[in-house]
Amino acid sequence: MSGLGPNTTVLTALDRRLAADPDGPYLDFEGDAYTARAMDAAGNRCARVLADLGVGRGDRVATLLENVPEQTISFFGAVKLGATQVPVNTAYKGEFLRHQLADSGAAVMIVQGDFAGRMADLDLTTLPELRAVIVVGTPDRPIAGLPAHDWAEVHAAASDAPVPDPGVRPSDLACFIYTAGTTGPSKGCMLPHHYVASLGEQIARAWEIRADDCVFTPLPLFHFNAISVCVVGGLVNGHSAAIVRRFSVSNFWPEVVRTNSTIASLLGSLAILVGDAEEHPAQRDHRLRLCVAAPMPPATDEAWRTRFGVPTFSAGFGLTEASLLSALPARETNKPGAAGRLNQEDFEVLLVDDDDQPVPVGEVGEIVCRPRHPNSMFRGYWRRPEETVAVFRNLWFHTGDLGKVDDDGFLYFVDRKKDYLRRRGENISSFEMERVFYGHEAVKDVAVHSVPSDVAEDDLKVTVVLNPDAVVTEEQLCAWVVDRVPYFAVPRYIEFRDDLPRNPVGRVLKYQLRDEGVTPATWDREASGFTFERR
Repeated sequence: MSGLGPNTTVLTALDRRLAADPDGPYLDFEGDAYTARAMDAAGNRCARVLADLGVGRGDRVATLLENVPEQTISFFGAVKLGATQVPVNTAYKGEFLRHQLADSGAAVMIVQGDFAGRMADLDLTTLPELRAVIVVGTPDRPIAGLPAHDWAEVHAAASDAPVPDPGVRPSDLACFIYTAGTTGPSKGCMLPHHYVASLGEQIARAWEIRADDCVFTPLPLFHFNAISVCVVGGLVNGHSAAIVRRFSVSNFWPEVVRTNSTIASLLGSLAILVGDAEEHPAQRDHRLRLCVAAPMPPATDEAWRTRFGVPTFSAGFGLTEASLLSALPARETNKPGAAGRLNQEDFEVLLVDDDDQPVPVGEVGEIVCRPRHPNSMFRGYWRRPEETVAVFRNLWFHTGDLGKVDDDGFLYFVDRKKDYLRRRGENISSFEMERVFYGHEAVKDVAVHSVPSDVAEDDLKVTVVLNPDAVVTEEQLCAWVVDRVPYFAVPRYIEFRDDLPRNPVGRVLKYQLRDEGVTPATWDREASGFTFERR
């Protein structure tokens, strides 16, 4: 069992922080700072407001908020009642928003004022479980058909005295995080209290977080990373966090310096932007000792280490349902292309074939896992028992991701299983192919996917978004890639587009590209007469 203890909940983690360090730095929202004591009091007020609206144990409280204090206050307000927070992606509107409110059965919605119009656009008759809305700030449009309350007014009238203990257990749900929905409607991952806390502790081990660390992040609080690393991780590990509303290259170093941040938690794309930017005067005064971002291209890794003097960390693999399945302590050297070593302390992890039989070392298999300790991964998909059972077949959780493991236990991600291609008897990783195409200076974005073949199995298509002012033809791009991929992976089809179809989370909808197949704008290598030497 980890040092966290088997019965930790968000509330017991909060109590631990209040006992150890109630008035030290905890969370900073671009200068709006909270100690643990202040956040506890704000959470009490929110819990009383929600209780007055009928929220109780097991109810769901949805939020449509950016990285503002009210998002975290709402989280504590919900869990203090034994309720569950459902943070909704702030890009969602229309059917995307309506689906998550209806699917979660949210009783109360807390919405940012400039997003209120999105609620006004919904057919509220399709949301029978929604009883009230709380608006943070001035609404851009009035919401009709439901009681709407002003956040500031209702909280000013609420007491910050402790609320009655709801008797939350480690297995009770703290929040739902919805999957991206690349192949269908998004599903709510049910995350129990202990899992939220234990992931914060796992990440602390990997990043070697200390109580005197401050973690800087622009990552959204509607995703699991910022919740577990900053909000709950700060309670479990005693560190503080600086959470910005949105990412800004120009404001990155000033905020890092202002908050005395020591760890930057980013996405790989954000680390690239910082690494490529011109020098900022503030970057010479920072205290960062680690930049965490994945994937981390070699050039970006080099820029952070040499330009900024900051070691990097990109050795980890996990997903909302189960994290971290692999990692590597920051002080150790990762192998090129690896995602660290398998996390056998918290999980049993295997790579299996289509019959769920383990594959030999070095061979590609689906990554499956099961927890070694109770309540340390998700409890299933909300209101989807059949889909939950399906991913837990043979009593192993099936990630849908393909990987391989070497003799030293290092994990290498290969591809999403549904995106793995088979052409002329050979397997092709779309992930690896996309990395190759990103190496061409003209390519801004790319998706490698299958299209139906008139022979058998799949044909390979590459859909490309070019950089502005790029001058390259499909045939030239195909000729460039011939020397960089196996002969059987040279694409038959290439198509240039202005953009790729994405869901609101930003993931490419490859199923849509597959369904569209060969279009009138698609270049066909075989029809063009293009030839190359097979070697």
